[in-house]
Amino acid sequence: MKRSPMKNLIIGHLKARLPIIQGGMGVGISLSGLSSAVANQGGIGVIAAAGIGMQEADAYTNFNGSNIRALKEQIRKARELTKGILGVNIMVALSNFSELVKAAIEEGIDIIFSGAGLPLNLPSFLNGSQKTKLVPIVSSGKAAKIISQKWLADFNYLPDAIVVEGPKAGGHLGFKLDQIDNDAYALENLIPSVISQLNPIEEATGKTIPVIAAGGIYTGQDILNIMRKGAAGVQMSTRFVPTVECDASEAFKNSYIKATKDDIGIIKSPVGMPGRAIINDFIMSSLEGKKKPFRCPYHCISTCEYKNSPYCIALALLNAKKGCLNNGFAFAGENAYRSTSIVPVKELIESLEKEYNDALSTEESKSLSSKS
Repeated sequence: MKRSPMKNLIIGHLKARLPIIQGGMGVGISLSGLSSAVANQGGIGVIAAAGIGMQEADAYTNFNGSNIRALKEQIRKARELTKGILGVNIMVALSNFSELVKAAIEEGIDIIFSGAGLPLNLPSFLNGSQKTKLVPIVSSGKAAKIISQKWLADFNYLPDAIVVEGPKAGGHLGFKLDQIDNDAYALENLIPSVISQLNPIEEATGKTIPVIAAGGIYTGQDILNIMRKGAAGVQMSTRFVPTVECDASEAFKNSYIKATKDDIGIIKSPVGMPGRAIINDFIMSSLEGKKKPFRCPYHCISTCEYKNSPYCIALALLNAKKGCLNNGFAFAGENAYRSTSIVPVKELIESLEKEYNDALSTEESKSLSSKS
């Protein structure tokens, strides 16, 4: 296949052939299998740290230790499978956030992506390391500005890139319910807003901060459209779930393929944020007030109101990952229903490149026609 004219994505000293980041998906959806496959195709593969140790034998008795061990093992496994660029996604809201960040840096991970809160102290963990790049995930220009100014003032460090996640994403969303369907918060409007907030900081420091778009991007045409808005690259999660290399069960992947547009909706998560998921019987029963008995041997999310929750979200997501959707559910982006089959990552990347090429050719043809 003819390679696309997509620009490389440069984050610090790292250069990805394609401006595509595979978003981190917990619990256990994106581990070494998926991340290494994406990295091998020229994108950036990402391991999700959330709940990564829940399948360890000592997960209930040694929460912190099991998660650190599992994270290190997954990074090492991925390294054995690829020479490409690898990242980890570590949510600020995780109760063991600092320990996981330290572990990732010790393993020499290329990039740490961090959202679900403002990672205001993230550079403090580098301890002089120049290998690991730091990329916050935000949902507004204001947040991007606050983080950048704070890091610059306290650590003389600026984000190596910033991911802007819009309201069409899957999983937990950084928006209020009334903002999710408000065009003012649409990704195509957020990107220029974030760029305008960062421009003065870039001009004052002489450093470029690439802005990466996430949330609802599904096709090569989508990639071209959002890069025309100024994005340096994209982060895609939902599109990578129905792939052979995705670390979830076949049942989890098939839930995307079987879903209709009406099956995908917004739920109120026990962690206090709205989330987008595939609505199933488990979610419906919780909405009806049927409490799922559980115990919480650890408090994995700092904002989780587990004592008042109808279910444990970590266990629900783990059950879904393993294919037990009667006792869990799948987070998914707005476009998950468009999935039709499970394909290798290589085939998916090639299709995205072709879609991008076709969209670019159409755009160029229209431009020539208008000038003639």
